[in-house]
Amino acid sequence: MQIRWRGVETGSRERLELSVAAGGVDATSVVESPGRVIRYAARLTERWEFADLTVEDDLVGTLRLARSSAGEWRVNDVPRPDLSAAIDIDLSFSPFTNTLPIRRLALEPGASCDIVTAYVTDALDVLPDPQRYTRLSSERYLYESRDSDFRREILVDAAGLVLDYPGLFVRVEE
Repeated sequence: MQIRWRGVETGSRERLELSVAAGGVDATSVVESPGRVIRYAARLTERWEFADLTVEDDLVGTLRLARSSAGEWRVNDVPRPDLSAAIDIDLSFSPFTNTLPIRRLALEPGASCDIVTAYVTDALDVLPDPQRYTRLSSERYLYESRDSDFRREILVDAAGLVLDYPGLFVRVEE
C-alpha cells in the first residue's frame, strides 16, 4: 500500500510504502522538503508495537532507534532507560506515526488513553513525550500533548491512517 502526504506549513512531500503481513508491519518512506530529504524505515509487530527504526537525513545524519520485546530502548546503540514508558514512536516530520497508537489502542468512540512516545525531533533527538488520544468517532481522534497546550482533531481513514492533521499534514493523491 502506498500513501502520500503533504506538509501544510513545511511544503514537504511524503511517499510511504506500507506492508502488513502476519509477521508484522514494515514502513519505508521518503520525506522531501525544500533543501532536505529524510528517509526512514520502521518495523512494527503485528500488534502495531514499535520494534525498530532507521532514519537517514541528508542534513542531520543517521538515527537508529530500537525497542526490545522486554521494553528496553536503544538510541544509536546507547541504552535509553528514560524511554522505558514508551511503546510508540512519534516522528515530527511524518503523520504516519499517529497510526501506531490508533491501531494499537483500538479505542471505542468516547474512550481515551494516555501514552508516552519516543518523540523524534527534526534534529533527530529522541525525547519521551506524554500524549493522550481520544476517539471521537469512527474516523476522528483528538490528539493532545500532555506537556504543552498543543491539541488537534485528526481525521483518519478506516485503516487509521491520517487523512487530515489540521495545520500539519494532509493526505494527497498523485
